[in-house]
Amino acid sequence: MGNRGMEELIPLVNRLQDAFSSIGQACNLDLPQIAVVGGQSAGKSSVLENFVGRDFLPRGSGIVTQWAEFLHCKGKKFTDFDEVRQEIEGETDRVTGANKGISPIPINLRVYSPHVLNLTLIDLPGITKVPVGDQPADIEQQIRDMIMQFITRESCLILAVTPANTDLANSDALKLAKDVDPQGLRTIGVITKLDLMDEGTDARDVLENKLLPLRRGYIGVVNRSQKDIDGKKDIKAALEAERKFFLSHPAYRHMADKMGTPRLQKVLNQQLTNHIRDTLPAFRSKLQSQLLALDKEAEEYRGYRPDDPSRKTKQLLQMVQQFSVDFEKRIEGSGDQVDTVELSGGAKINRIFHERFPFELVKMECDEKEMRREISYAIKNIHGIRTGLFTPDMAFEAIVKKQIIKLKEPCVKCVDMVIQELINTVRQCSNKLECFPRLREETERIVTAHIRDRESRAKEQVLLVIDIQLSYINTNHEDFIGFANAQQRSSQTNKSQSSAGNQVIRKGWLTINNISIMKGGAKEYWFVLTAESLSWFKDDEEKEKKYMLPLDNLKVRDVEKSFMSSKHIFCIFNTESRNVYKDNRTLELACDSQDDVDSWKSSLLRAGVYPEKTITSETTTTTDNFSMDPQLERKVETIRNLVDSYMAIVNKCIRDLIKGDNLCVKDFINAELLAQLYSAGDQNSLMDESQEQAQRRDEVLRTHQALKEALAIIGDISTSTITVPLPPPVDTSWVGGTSGGRRSPPPSPTAPRRMSSGQRPAPRGAPPPPNRPGPLGPFNNSADSPQAPSRPNRAPPSIPR
Repeated sequence: MGNRGMEELIPLVNRLQDAFSSIGQACNLDLPQIAVVGGQSAGKSSVLENFVGRDFLPRGSGIVTQWAEFLHCKGKKFTDFDEVRQEIEGETDRVTGANKGISPIPINLRVYSPHVLNLTLIDLPGITKVPVGDQPADIEQQIRDMIMQFITRESCLILAVTPANTDLANSDALKLAKDVDPQGLRTIGVITKLDLMDEGTDARDVLENKLLPLRRGYIGVVNRSQKDIDGKKDIKAALEAERKFFLSHPAYRHMADKMGTPRLQKVLNQQLTNHIRDTLPAFRSKLQSQLLALDKEAEEYRGYRPDDPSRKTKQLLQMVQQFSVDFEKRIEGSGDQVDTVELSGGAKINRIFHERFPFELVKMECDEKEMRREISYAIKNIHGIRTGLFTPDMAFEAIVKKQIIKLKEPCVKCVDMVIQELINTVRQCSNKLECFPRLREETERIVTAHIRDRESRAKEQVLLVIDIQLSYINTNHEDFIGFANAQQRSSQTNKSQSSAGNQVIRKGWLTINNISIMKGGAKEYWFVLTAESLSWFKDDEEKEKKYMLPLDNLKVRDVEKSFMSSKHIFCIFNTESRNVYKDNRTLELACDSQDDVDSWKSSLLRAGVYPEKTITSETTTTTDNFSMDPQLERKVETIRNLVDSYMAIVNKCIRDLIKGDNLCVKDFINAELLAQLYSAGDQNSLMDESQEQAQRRDEVLRTHQALKEALAIIGDISTSTITVPLPPPVDTSWVGGTSGGRRSPPPSPTAPRRMSSGQRPAPRGAPPPPNRPGPLGPFNNSADSPQAPSRPNRAPPSIPR
């Protein structure tokens, strides 16, 4: 006789596990553990054995459909369960000694069988008071702690086993169960040894849940005696004898159908069924979401013929068109497929033109004092021995040409940065072609070769434009302010600067890197940069200001990245060697990336904080001794404004040239890419799919089908099982909160044993089973079976005897 209720559910759950295994997922039903708690010789092991529905004695020869493996004997299969019992006993002695010692170290035994669920059965040690043999003085507390480790879990069903010939009110098992399950939601009372009660006594009131009630009540069982075990009385005969006892006993015959191991099986089976049904809605929602996500892709793959020439031609056209659309969207910008992680494509190129390029230009320029000195010398040298009444235009041309020559290096660097970003964009867009390696390789090669060709042309044209600008200074340009407006602009600039003090240029997080460890070390603050100051706050709410730093006489320089830091650092310092921040001569600021550093330096540049330049001692001496009269100063200011105006025109012209010359790549992709692909060789070979794509197609179709099957199986489970509600609460105040009281005299203490999904320490000398231990037996049904159709139990550790 087996556990028929669970045997009916096993095929459905196994089918569900098979469906999950086929798509590489675990069937996380998380079935409850079943722990048996009780005192010494209360009959715990026999209760589990009867519940499983199989004894642990080996049967005759036949086809082996299950086997066992120990964690400490990896790779060794045990098909003879006498050997399993001997190995358990031997390992127990090796760990605990041979004199009644205990150990919390588990024995892990995994049993493979196709006929069981993924359950964990735990045979916990009997509670004892008096240490014997090598047991420590605190043996009771150790065993109690060990039991609590298991029964405190919400997924653990507790079988509180109490012999009928002891005082139920002092049952340690019931007291422990109430400590962890005060509502009685997962505790079932089991009364054993009803056949050993004194003549004239019975447990009728207890079994009817009248005397000492529990929410789930009590179930009486009659186990095999030691004589029956030694005589190898099988489980079937024992269950028949149990049934006969309840039918023939005058105190129990009216409730015989509610007593015995079959009743215990039914109650636990229903609890497992309830649990499975409770988990199904979440499973169904998850599977339906996965199925919907794969519907479109699976539909495309159905009827797919990889070698069809017409399909290859059509797909080639679609792929090239998609590549062209993706490239244009990345360069021109689009509302869909927006990258929210970092700048890329057109946004990064725009940043190069408007932040990096101006910053590179400024790095090539001399500082303001040096510029004014050069202008004054040019004016004086042009006038010679005469005192000039007017501002000479030749001074303007001389200074402008000198500045234009300096444009060559930053312009070439700007072209390099734009080219590199275009190539990166091509590679990002070609990711969608990875299903066809040859097509992706050829597309990248053709477009990259075109970009490199345009690179050389762009550099030539930029240098040519610079030479043209040097050969003719066009003072009639419509955007040029002219001499008449230069002085007027100077006064307007001064006014606008005075009114722009509160204009916010940039906000963001930065780390102050040079705070000493004694003061808390590096900290991150919210920085606000305006035209006149740099302030930082505790957070981005800008309520608690930490400091405000005026920008007068400040400059920026790079700081070498430290070996231990992942941050990129730059610093601000005062050109007059004054402290910048409290006692610090410099303010070191750190960013997560070099791009952030460059962006902040560009923003500081807009606020008038220029990068540091190396100035020779000769220039420094000359500059320090330099002075101007008011008339010369006005002429210098006029030339300075004219130079700024004209250089802005030149910079815009060159920037537009670089932008237009490089961004014509999208026109090449639209017009010529397909033709060059056709001329590159065999078009059919271009559309040969990768091995990964073929695997992906098969996996999608297989997963889609498996998900549909799993949903159908869940429907079968839902319609073929019934949820039974919990009994109403009862008053369990009679159960005390501490252990104590009378119990049956303990035999030799037993070390903790945990029989967990596929393992079973031999009870009272009985050997383990050769055949399946039953549907709810200590064997797990798992998807990672080494041999079909069997599945391994994921056996949690057994605690050695």
